[in-house]
Amino acid sequence: MWSLGCILAELLTGYPLLPGEDEADQLACIMELVGMPGQKLLDASKRAKNFVSSKGYPRYCTVTTLPDGTAVLNAGRSRRGKVRGAPGSKDWSAALKGGDDPLFLDFLKQCLEWDPALRMTPSQALRHPWLRRRLPKPPTGAADKTSSSSPAAASRRGNATDAAFTSISKLAAASSTATSSSSSSKARTNLAAITDANGNLQPRTVLPKLVS
Repeated sequence: MWSLGCILAELLTGYPLLPGEDEADQLACIMELVGMPGQKLLDASKRAKNFVSSKGYPRYCTVTTLPDGTAVLNAGRSRRGKVRGAPGSKDWSAALKGGDDPLFLDFLKQCLEWDPALRMTPSQALRHPWLRRRLPKPPTGAADKTSSSSPAAASRRGNATDAAFTSISKLAAASSTATSSSSSSKARTNLAAITDANGNLQPRTVLPKLVS
């Protein structure tokens, strides 16, 4: 479902939704858009310390401590110098190049949920309003036309069918007659070739079959 959300966003904008340059930068792109993963997920990850400090700050960000002790996360940069904002600082509409369909945004957010247990499942996706809104609808009036068929119309269709069968039968009979006439004519031609003027069969010489 995570991959589906990324693909849908890229189909919409023509650009990758999370264009990470490497593993660490990929996580930075995700955090910038989706926000920090939950503590439960971090505790279950064996490599979380490589990307998140012991204080719970993402390592790609720089931390500024205010006089009152409040920590402020500042944007970091990728190896190629791309700015990666603090977790949750990137607006979804900006990430989608101005896309602001609320149903589509909700669909993407449920696809890109950190915790797989909370992420939308395929069956839930099929029931989501964004997909339900785009399901094909049956043509209007089709059922009415079928139900409003009158007995008179059915009778006309039956008469037309009978007429079609009658025409086919006549055509078959005419074809049979023509075939018979043609066969008789060929027979008379062949008989005339082997008889004389009085109708007697002409003598023919039969050559013995040569066997090599």
